[in-house]
Amino acid sequence: MLHRQLANSLHLTVPGVHGVGGESVVGVDPISLGVLASPAEYGADIACGDIQSLGMHMYFGGALAGFISSRDEERFVNEYPSRLFGITTTEVEGEWGFDDVAYGRTSFAVREQGKEFVGTAAALWGITAGVYLSLMGPRGMEELGKHILQKSQYTARKLSGIDGIRLRFQTPFFKEFVLDFDRKIWSVSHLNQELLGRGIFGGKDLSSEFAELENCALYCVTELVSKADIDFLVENLEQLSQQ
Repeated sequence: MLHRQLANSLHLTVPGVHGVGGESVVGVDPISLGVLASPAEYGADIACGDIQSLGMHMYFGGALAGFISSRDEERFVNEYPSRLFGITTTEVEGEWGFDDVAYGRTSFAVREQGKEFVGTAAALWGITAGVYLSLMGPRGMEELGKHILQKSQYTARKLSGIDGIRLRFQTPFFKEFVLDFDRKIWSVSHLNQELLGRGIFGGKDLSSEFAELENCALYCVTELVSKADIDFLVENLEQLSQQ
């Protein structure tokens, strides 16, 4: 159902963009693509996003890297801000290897007119993501996506069942959802302090960034969050709601 709802809404949006001469750029969570339609399926011109979720543990300020993709058209490819590698044949029949693509657009060829930025750290995280995806495979990514969907839906249902808490938006979601707390009872900042004292990081307070989301918090559930973690959060919020 979630897959169909998202796909239908995007199918309506992309033709509208193209109809007025625009390009459709989509930001996606790569983990979600094991269960949701790929941007190419609904006509997006460019897709981009963060690859931290592809096997990279969080460190002090990292690890972070991104991706950008498009159709194999020169007008897109020649604008990419990084070294490009593609798959090509080798001298051995049936064997494939990686090779530089559009090398003439790089600073190695045109010096200061080059459009790429080469960073070793980003390249290493790209390798990490590649290894992660190859080990997971299509079946593994599908299972992971379903696992996250089930946990996030379970968490949202349990939390929105507590008095004084409700889901702010009744729309499909993957990892993240927004909770609206009763202004007469709750203060998100105070609540987060209470939760921190119990060893729990509360949701991100959205009040200062979005005036219309006063006393709302963004919660996120990934494969690293166990059911025991979720139930512990629910239990503590229920206790705090009764104080």
